[in-house]
Amino acid sequence: MEFSNKMGSFRLVALIFVGMLLAGAELFAAGSLKGIIVDSENSLAMPGARVFLDNTSYGAIAKHNGEFTIMNVPVGDYKLVVSYIGYERFEKDIKIIDNKTSYEKIEMKAGLVQSKTVVVVGEALKGQAKALTQQQNNLQISNIVASDQIGKFPDANIGDAMKRIPGITVQYDQGEARFGLVRGTAARLNSVMINGERIPSAEAEERSVQLDLVSADMIQNIEVSKAVTPDMDADAIGGAINLVTRTTPNGQRASVTLGSGYNMLSEKPIYNTSVVAGDRFFDNKLGVIVSGSYKNHHLGSDNFEAEWFQDDLGNAQIGEFQMRAYDVQRVRKSISAGLDYKLNNDHSFYVNTILTQRNDWENRFRTTYKLEDGDNDGIPNGNGIITGAEIRRETKGGIGNDANDYARLEDQKAYNFSFGGDHLFGDILKMDWSATWAKASEERPNERYISYRTKSADVQVGGLNTEEPIITQLTSNDLSEWSLKEITEEYQYTEDIDLNARMDFEMPLMQGEYKSILKFGGRYRGKDKLRDNNFFEYEPLNGLESMTDLRLVDKTDADFLAGNYSLGRYVDKKDLGDLDLANSSQFEKKDVPSEYLGGNFDATEKITGGYAMITQNLGSNFTALLGARIEHTSVDYNANAYDDETDSATPTHGSDSYSNFLPGLHLKYNFTRDLLVRAAWTNTIARPNYFDIAPYRILEVDKNRIEVGNPDLEPTKSMNLDLMAENYFESIGLISAGVFYKDLSNFIFAYRENDYYDASTDVTYDRYTQPRNGASAKIYGFEIGAQRQLDFLPSFLKNISLYANYTYTKSEVDGLPMEGRQDEKLGLPGTAENMINASIAYDTKEFTLRLSMNHTSDYVDEFGEEAFEDRYYDKQTFVDVNASYALTEQFRIYAEANNITNQPLRYYQGISGRTMQAEYYNMRFNFGVKFDL
Repeated sequence: MEFSNKMGSFRLVALIFVGMLLAGAELFAAGSLKGIIVDSENSLAMPGARVFLDNTSYGAIAKHNGEFTIMNVPVGDYKLVVSYIGYERFEKDIKIIDNKTSYEKIEMKAGLVQSKTVVVVGEALKGQAKALTQQQNNLQISNIVASDQIGKFPDANIGDAMKRIPGITVQYDQGEARFGLVRGTAARLNSVMINGERIPSAEAEERSVQLDLVSADMIQNIEVSKAVTPDMDADAIGGAINLVTRTTPNGQRASVTLGSGYNMLSEKPIYNTSVVAGDRFFDNKLGVIVSGSYKNHHLGSDNFEAEWFQDDLGNAQIGEFQMRAYDVQRVRKSISAGLDYKLNNDHSFYVNTILTQRNDWENRFRTTYKLEDGDNDGIPNGNGIITGAEIRRETKGGIGNDANDYARLEDQKAYNFSFGGDHLFGDILKMDWSATWAKASEERPNERYISYRTKSADVQVGGLNTEEPIITQLTSNDLSEWSLKEITEEYQYTEDIDLNARMDFEMPLMQGEYKSILKFGGRYRGKDKLRDNNFFEYEPLNGLESMTDLRLVDKTDADFLAGNYSLGRYVDKKDLGDLDLANSSQFEKKDVPSEYLGGNFDATEKITGGYAMITQNLGSNFTALLGARIEHTSVDYNANAYDDETDSATPTHGSDSYSNFLPGLHLKYNFTRDLLVRAAWTNTIARPNYFDIAPYRILEVDKNRIEVGNPDLEPTKSMNLDLMAENYFESIGLISAGVFYKDLSNFIFAYRENDYYDASTDVTYDRYTQPRNGASAKIYGFEIGAQRQLDFLPSFLKNISLYANYTYTKSEVDGLPMEGRQDEKLGLPGTAENMINASIAYDTKEFTLRLSMNHTSDYVDEFGEEAFEDRYYDKQTFVDVNASYALTEQFRIYAEANNITNQPLRYYQGISGRTMQAEYYNMRFNFGVKFDL
């Protein structure tokens, strides 16, 4: 009731304020000006261009498609001026007519004026010019990467491209970037959007979006807003990542890329191709663009993993050790289409769609040493030997049909369909709207595992090398003596469906030195998410008792990258896939509810929001944006509470709702046109994962562990302060520096407790886990960046360009509410203290050569019950090189080399020298040709 009264008062004050502004608005004969800005050479849109009428306060910034609108301009003659970094200034005399919308198509010429001489800007620098111009003219603090600029780096997906942006680090899977972390925040604390709408996530338990699902060549721009404005969704504590698909062209356009490559680990080729085609029809009223991308990559990884525990003397011992070899084929397919129809100068409509699919066919061969289950609780004797240990060898695969092809198939899909319009009513009101349907899904059909084991083995743990432990089996390795542990098959399915709609209005209130613009609107976001898994065990009725009853494949590799380990032989993936598990005369099938019932759930979330904001000029150089956003969230969920006593689950239901009032203030001051300072005070949130708030219960019987949900979870809230200074160069460059601070409350972490007594089941579990809200926390840091072509140097040296940025981030938790850890000084998961990007390039009109480096320091990834159990994501340094050469204006060849340093994915436990996981991918190469027709 108190919140409702406050909102009612707020709405009343806002209406009175707006009414006063409208009453003071000038009334005069006026018209409007609309238009589009394109590159004169290729007719591509030039987003972010600054358009203004000389010697007046009337102006606008071009949108993603290069279009702009200037409303309520007094009738008369004006000089239209357009400025863009790296392009010649455009000027044209125009006339504004009463009650009419005039339209201009503006073609910009690339080139820098130096000593009254125009210096040509090559294709390699145009992308950088586009990115910097948009970033310069934005009111909020942001970073932009344009498609032309993405192509300057050898990046396979949008995650790989994002790691070049200041303050962003990425987490990897199978050698490709998967999740993005912005300014020291975990992936779920950031939003990922396509054309301004949230992308649903195929991750069952999280809101995090997989960045490796979308190819880099399908995106026109990547925009990272580090301080969101009230007209943006508020669930972006770290930042909002917006992927802008290709806009319709302003003339005929066609390009084709054909490439191949080689993966040094799999020793197999890589194939990739992409196509873009578009044109305008019906007297330029209808624009159409279609693009597609295909990449087929045979990859893999060499891996070892260790779980550590402390003995009674406080020494670190290995409880379990694994060696793994992955064989993976990754096929990424994407297609997008867009069209717009201009009914007239005042009204236009558009449709955008993108469909993308990533299939991973994976076989994994794993050896597991169960050392802690051995004699003396897994503590080596004086000779480093553990007796009575268990060793398992497991093959992971799938059935032998056309879809699985004897491998575990992970089929991820994402669809996004948007329909919208832009409208101008009279000379004083602009409206845009959109409706979007989006879906993400992940399906794993017929995922199979078979494992054999030997018990009471003697194993030697060699030396004190905790970075690369040496594990040696001393007893006989006769596989005919290994007995069947288990055969399993499971099906996993997750889907996330969004239905979104928004409507925004914009109107000028005052003109002149103190001009102001009112913008307001509302939105609806509806989401349905579910996970539906099953799991079965199969007992052979005849045979398969011994490992040698099936064909075996030797996975021993003298060049195993993860260390001096010999994997040995495993059940062949084809024999696993050909097992007729559905034949009841050969196998006894057993449902295992404990493996999936507690994890299945469905949730429905509805978010309604509204906002109002005013952009106010305070003189010719000072702009302020003041506004607020209100979001109401309601969620209903169904889950299961698994009961190990009855081996069944009881359905659980629940709901939750809450509202958030989120004010914000943005300031921008231009000391000169190119030297500016931005500041922002914003308030943002991060909603709990759907699965976390469901009252589920998941029991791991063999480990005697239980995990439960928490319906009482609250959203994480953050108050953010940002300050950024930037100096831009007409010769396509930038120097920037800034600081940021975030004050978080109710952050969510995984609470753990050992020897936990559960009163509802009268059972004491070895490990209890539940998501809980933590105490308050803060994140702070600074970032500096520079990029510049060294055109002031003599001769060929002027073709050298540098790109570098550094971000320092620190986080502090005010007491983690876990027994024994309340007084420790801890940081938030995901906060990397140091992030560095650097590249040096040599660019001419025909030739480009670039060497790039990306470094991220280590950070805590997950808290344990004590510091010894904390898991850290280790530091990583990637070095890549790429080159291209234009044989003609339409024909270009390129070559790339990725991961030259063979950087592994590495986690460590407690201290940096104690490896939990080390996974190596080796280098990969790509080369190909590109046609621009």
